[in-house]
Amino acid sequence: MTTGSAHRAAGTVASDVYPVDIAPHDAGWEFCALRVLQLPPRGTHSFATGGSEWILLPLAGGAAVTVDGEEFTLHGRESVFTGVSDFLYAPRDAEVTVRAPAGAGVRLALAGARCTERLPARYRPASSVGVELRGAGACSRQVNNFAAADVFAADRLIAVEVLTPGGNWSSYPPHKHDEFRAEQESELEEIYYFEIAGDGFGYQRVTPSGHGTGTELLAEVRTGDVVLIPDGWHGPSIAAPGHDMYYLNVMAGPGTERAWRITDHPDHAWIRDRWPDEATDPRLPFYRTPRTPQSAEVAPR
Repeated sequence: MTTGSAHRAAGTVASDVYPVDIAPHDAGWEFCALRVLQLPPRGTHSFATGGSEWILLPLAGGAAVTVDGEEFTLHGRESVFTGVSDFLYAPRDAEVTVRAPAGAGVRLALAGARCTERLPARYRPASSVGVELRGAGACSRQVNNFAAADVFAADRLIAVEVLTPGGNWSSYPPHKHDEFRAEQESELEEIYYFEIAGDGFGYQRVTPSGHGTGTELLAEVRTGDVVLIPDGWHGPSIAAPGHDMYYLNVMAGPGTERAWRITDHPDHAWIRDRWPDEATDPRLPFYRTPRTPQSAEVAPR
């Protein structure tokens, strides 16, 4: 993958009601997909999941969603910087309809992965999403583990959210997951979708690892931008001072085990050893998991 094709600027991968629409064939790989769905008040959109499983994650606003006739309510959030969101899993070979409420529009991320197994549709409340603080000092960031491999069942899809305070480095030390090594590293394609607070910007770096296509990238990223990572050492993701950074990570790969195992860049892995002696950035967390007691999985109403 060339430098030019790894970075997709906002507006360059739009189609119809999707400001972002990336299918596996668009990325030149086999599994990962990402759509961002934007609907006005009372807007409606239907789609078939086809051979992929999908997670519908509100970025701003909420929606009513029907999956094969089963009705769910996504309460959503004001923005990715204000709170954890609930989300909905839609299986392959299903029909999905999304309806925005009367008083407001909605923006949803649709994280997808081609898969084999058909699992049931499931709703998860915001109270089920674990919030993790990772790193220390200028490498401090927040991870919302809503669909990490060890907390939510799916066939291939893995997805998390990362929030980085302005001026900090995230996805650091640089790491990779582009080859299978038993119990050490997974082979996973990955999509980064960015939103930056305050009309700001950040930077994303990817360097060749010696595996795959030799992806290399140094790009300024802004809200709505996407970076595709089929291989390579990825990181850092750098938030400009004064502009907090959000990114959604969508991952999937060919392995029989759904797992996220990484290898740190050997020149920079030592930075992890310093973190126990450093304080976490006091600006974190941006927010915590809501304490409202709810069932981890809610049946359709």
